[in-house]
Amino acid sequence: MNLISTAGSAPVLLAVMFLVGGCATIGGTADPAKYQSMSCTELNSAVGSSARDISQTAVTRGKVANTSVPRWLLGGSRVKAAVAYRETARIDRLKQQQDALFAARARKCASSAG
Repeated sequence: MNLISTAGSAPVLLAVMFLVGGCATIGGTADPAKYQSMSCTELNSAVGSSARDISQTAVTRGKVANTSVPRWLLGGSRVKAAVAYRETARIDRLKQQQDALFAARARKCASSAG
């Protein structure tokens, strides 16, 4: 009976990993020229959104890294590692974007640069 419930959850686990991996590729690169036209309020909002995205991505990466993949699921650990790597790459891109936002905010908004 336990084998049946475990076998049913494997495709779901694999589908979730692919879905999370696919969502990890969504997002762009930092565009400093775009930030020059933003107001201080917009820059502050963008910094907050960037911080939220980094946190959410880190939580997702942690969940993926802590997922227990059954031994009989061929390639499962490779998929898990690939998804975790994509999440790490996404965090790096988001941090670059956030650094560009900080720089633009420091140049434009002297009172909020701290």
